[in-house]
Amino acid sequence: MIEQDILIIGSGVAGMSAAQYAARAGRSVTLLEELAPGGQTMYIDMIENYPGYDQPISGYEIGMKFQAQAEQFGAKLVYASVTSLKKEGDVFIAETSGETYQAKAVILATGAKHRHLGVEGEEEYSGKGVSYCGTCDGPFFKGKKILVIGGGDTALTDAIYLSKLSEHVTIIHRKDRFRAQDNLIEQVKRNKNIELLMQHTAVKIVGDGNKVTSVVLKDLVENKEYSREFDAAFIFVGMLPQTGLLDKDLLDESGYVITNEKMETKLAGLYAAGDVRTTVFRQLITAASDGAVAAHCSSEYIDALEGREYR
Repeated sequence: MIEQDILIIGSGVAGMSAAQYAARAGRSVTLLEELAPGGQTMYIDMIENYPGYDQPISGYEIGMKFQAQAEQFGAKLVYASVTSLKKEGDVFIAETSGETYQAKAVILATGAKHRHLGVEGEEEYSGKGVSYCGTCDGPFFKGKKILVIGGGDTALTDAIYLSKLSEHVTIIHRKDRFRAQDNLIEQVKRNKNIELLMQHTAVKIVGDGNKVTSVVLKDLVENKEYSREFDAAFIFVGMLPQTGLLDKDLLDESGYVITNEKMETKLAGLYAAGDVRTTVFRQLITAASDGAVAAHCSSEYIDALEGREYR
């Protein structure tokens, strides 16, 4: 049994931020990560909207910087998959593929994964024209031909944002009507920079080895496939919050963790930070903020717990 003050599950930006704040406050901290540090940043080619970096920086590089900073303050990064998490009395027990950990507080920072289309070329050109975040990558495609795939709030909101960067934005949706809010639908319909192709799907994403050059579309009404030139394909077909370790009563109807402004869940000592929690905006900067708040508040919780004053 390895005992720690704070156990952080997930080493993306939220997890790394929480680790450095908690370790700097003198807490013993372990981050458990099943794949690689950096989380979603590892799939971002270039980041240009993170404060403090006046030149674009690769997602891999900024992820490594977060790791180095957290470890500098004493946080430990361990590569292991957490198979179960439970609370026994005042402590949490986390079982992994290798060791068992005991902690006074846990910060869940497992993030949310973008649903993928699963079409040919999607993985090959991820970060090279295929994107899942308009505000992250849109500025790289100013004036370019942009395809937006999806029919929900996120798809339409990002399409409106992208239409401010380019006059050539096309939205395709597999159904004959959008599932987004009515006001967003009306904004899109009035936008002269946005073309709508209903009852269409993407069949294949094509490129020249370095970047996206076109997308093969399918007209579901005509049952016909055809190719169109695009410089980017933004895919918004849903998110999958990574909350398999938690009971459903801690989640909202979409599967995200419900927290208050202190990142507290309704289970005392359990916190959530970053994309895994219910929030109105998901960016690197908001994940970093969540992590800092979770670290600060979980440390205060431990202080109160040890003094038996926590309510």
